[in-house]
Amino acid sequence: MADATKHQVAIVGCGIIGRTHAQTIAERPDATVTALVDGDIAAREALAAQLKAAGQPEPKVYDDLTAALSGSDISLVAICTPSGTHAALAEQALNEKKHVVIEKPLDVELTRARRLGAAAARAASHGVVSSVISQHRFDAGSAQVHEAIQAGRFGQLTSAVATVAWWRSDEYYASAGWRGTWAQDGGGALMNQGVHTVDLLLWFMGRPVNIQAQALRAAHRAIEVEDTVVATLTFESGAVATLHATTAAFPGGRTRVSVHGTEGGAEVEDDRLRRFNADGATDDAEVDPGEPGGHQAQYDDILGAIASGGQPGITVQDAIDALATVRAVYIASTLQRPVKFIDVLEGRYDDVDVSRGIRLPPD
Repeated sequence: MADATKHQVAIVGCGIIGRTHAQTIAERPDATVTALVDGDIAAREALAAQLKAAGQPEPKVYDDLTAALSGSDISLVAICTPSGTHAALAEQALNEKKHVVIEKPLDVELTRARRLGAAAARAASHGVVSSVISQHRFDAGSAQVHEAIQAGRFGQLTSAVATVAWWRSDEYYASAGWRGTWAQDGGGALMNQGVHTVDLLLWFMGRPVNIQAQALRAAHRAIEVEDTVVATLTFESGAVATLHATTAAFPGGRTRVSVHGTEGGAEVEDDRLRRFNADGATDDAEVDPGEPGGHQAQYDDILGAIASGGQPGITVQDAIDALATVRAVYIASTLQRPVKFIDVLEGRYDDVDVSRGIRLPPD
């Protein structure tokens, strides 16, 4: 029987990322998984067995969220389903006054994301917390860079470079029917693998103003979406950035965000701080790679916000901004011209078919 003093958590989606959330919650003293939701019986039963083997109370299992909400005393819902289903499920949970954690990205369509943003604002007025996973903001190195930027220790920011150079095989994309599709994945290397890096770039540099881009399918012919994208962004401060994401970099490279200013700069590589110069100093004596925060650190933040009645460190609006940036990249590639971020954010490009913007290399 579940401990009534703990948050009763429903995991919606029992695949790879659902297992990550379940394991994270199982290690906490203040929460327990009491419900698993997945139409795939084998997936939910496997996760139930995993939790039981870890000494956790056996959760109830459900085919859909509606059944779980009516059949269990749930206080927190973790959305871990394919990306294109996130917003609708999260809105359903919020309408039932349940706290919500949404795995990245928020969704793949801005129309649904905006609707969820309105639902989250309404729910917040009743003390209901919603947050979107972007756990790398809680990495020690990323937090140190953000604090330095806020304090002006890098002087005037001039530029940034963000790159995600990964490899994903054809077998990876074939492993689930939703992978590499516009309807459920919402994009490729940038939307799926690169959205965390986009979020960090915005956290460091602020909202972009103009975006131009090229997206292509360089190595994976069986998917609908891009496996390589390069974009340039101009920010409100006047600083510029390059953004690169690929799943066609065999055998897989590194993830890196570098920021540069007139009095210093920093580089975060594979979630750890590798370079840090500030206040006009030429050495990087303050570098402390630290440990990545991971999902556990973000759950600390989310459950802390619930306990205090405050806002979580990452809001639904933060995730809408990241999604709008990704969509702006795809729209700029499709239209073959720069687009304004605010126009994308406010829906003036919602009717653009971004699938037309993915280029193929010559045979």
